[in-house]
Amino acid sequence: MEARMKRRGLAVGVVLLCFVGLAFIASPMKRFEAQFLSVFDTVSKVIGYEKSEKCFTAVAEEIERRLTEYHQLFDIYNEYPGINNLKTINDNAGVKPVQVDAKIIELLELCRQAYVLTDGKVNAVYGSVLSIWHDAREEGIDDPVNAQLPEQTALWAAAEHTDMDKLQVDREKGTVYLTDADMRLDVGAVAKGYAVEMVCRELEEEGHDHILVSVGGNVRAIGLRGDGTKWVVPVESPYEDREEPYLCTVFLDGMSLLSSGDYQRYYTVNGQRYHHIIDPADNMPAGYHRAVTVLCKDSGLADILTTGFFLMPLEQGQKLAASLDGVEVCWAEPDGTVVYTDGFEAYLKK
Repeated sequence: MEARMKRRGLAVGVVLLCFVGLAFIASPMKRFEAQFLSVFDTVSKVIGYEKSEKCFTAVAEEIERRLTEYHQLFDIYNEYPGINNLKTINDNAGVKPVQVDAKIIELLELCRQAYVLTDGKVNAVYGSVLSIWHDAREEGIDDPVNAQLPEQTALWAAAEHTDMDKLQVDREKGTVYLTDADMRLDVGAVAKGYAVEMVCRELEEEGHDHILVSVGGNVRAIGLRGDGTKWVVPVESPYEDREEPYLCTVFLDGMSLLSSGDYQRYYTVNGQRYHHIIDPADNMPAGYHRAVTVLCKDSGLADILTTGFFLMPLEQGQKLAASLDGVEVCWAEPDGTVVYTDGFEAYLKK
């Protein structure tokens, strides 16, 4: 994640005033859209229905402000004045516990649950391995002719430092400590979805409605569109050889839709593509699926599951999906077939 900040200065009172005004002014709601690049190193978009552009802008800027707070706390690459974030924890691995914001404690507790739920596939302390792949991918993108794979010996050596039991989280003291000096946090499979979910829940509690938030394709709907109809969200296709750019189109009503795929972040070595979703079983990019899309209420859970399902064979993923209430899944397979859970098809635009 990069620290690319934009103009701030939103007055929360403006947001509340605009919302409360709806109860007394029978103005027609209009559709507005805002886009920013300041959080989680990706394109973020807010679509909403408000009675005026001023009211929508206030809401959108407040969403950006709140997401920026999570972005800075969960950043593993950059430091920020007066903030102990995940980079601070990584920098103090094997040295000392770090006093952190409660949002980090809550995120890491969710990461523990994700580790258990996915049978270790989603591992927040797998950063030592992921950082090797990250560096190789960045170098390969910058210099494609000389792109190389990471050394297997280096990957397996790093994998020795991915023991979840060596992540110590003390909620009472508000501290986090990596007891292994060579261990590193990487919450890329959890952070965006969790941050989006927390911000959207806050907005719902404050009475906001008719908003769609998308952070790098992590989509969360708050209620319906302004005309009372469901949101219509296309799912990007991983199949480059097909004319249709979308795998399917989904109707959303207060739910989340997230995808993980081999087409999003990758580089090429000797004509073969290597994506960013690494399987702890062999420390190599997983090859079970081309893409996985998850539909459920909680954006944080959906973020975890898209990675978890992507790192599992289809049968294992189907079994896990069947055990979870309110979770629907779409798998895009290497042979071109698309597999849905029974409930997913109910949300499809035919």
